[in-house]
Amino acid sequence: MNSHSIRETAAVALSLLDLTNLKDDCTEAQIEALCARAQTPYGTSAAICIWPRFVAQARNILGTGHAVRIATVVNFPAGEMEVADVAAETREAIADGADEIDLVIPYRKFISGNEKAVTDMVRTVRAECTGPVLLKVIIETGELKEAALIRRASELAIEAGADFIKTSTGKVAVNATLEAADIMIRAIRESGRKVGFKPAGGIGSVADAALYLSLAETIMAPDWAMPSTFRFGASGLLDDILAVLSGTQPASAAASGY
Repeated sequence: MNSHSIRETAAVALSLLDLTNLKDDCTEAQIEALCARAQTPYGTSAAICIWPRFVAQARNILGTGHAVRIATVVNFPAGEMEVADVAAETREAIADGADEIDLVIPYRKFISGNEKAVTDMVRTVRAECTGPVLLKVIIETGELKEAALIRRASELAIEAGADFIKTSTGKVAVNATLEAADIMIRAIRESGRKVGFKPAGGIGSVADAALYLSLAETIMAPDWAMPSTFRFGASGLLDDILAVLSGTQPASAAASGY
């Protein structure tokens, strides 16, 4: 891989990045720092992804109409809240200023055979995400494990109104994998709907990002990945992106792929 293409990949990855802090002990000071880090000399990340309790603070920092969108998580991370409680959590987050909602499906119920639980949850939260608010649905692929379950959860989420389907919470043993991504992107293609894809958890380098972008290009189209159709959920990826774009990381160290 030459330095020109790795720099291009890094720039694309920055524009698709949901810069994330979902640490259990996250502080207001860390949110302030996250908002600042999302605005780099090379452009902004697509969004920040934070706990609901910090949405109002982030909105106060970023103001309205900012290039960096505010995403937050609901029914997170276990996916075991009651539907009505998740709806209320979503309403409050949007009132506080969230632009995007990342919803965990009740994946344990789904694994035990309850598809209706998934559909009901997604439809209910979809109804709360009015206007420009995006709904990203986390299916927790590392817990579903089987290809058939990953495929079916993707289909259910898409049918119930997801704007994006997302691999993982980042809170379980296995998070984003290329195998799961392949299944999910193919489900999007075969649905015929305008639905985006978000791999999350464990993507820490531009080389990692390149593999996912290459996969999306192969299945969908060379120009498919853009902020409205593709996001990376990551906390550590920005460091590598900035190292590549600033030239402090040689292209050889960023590995090959895309």
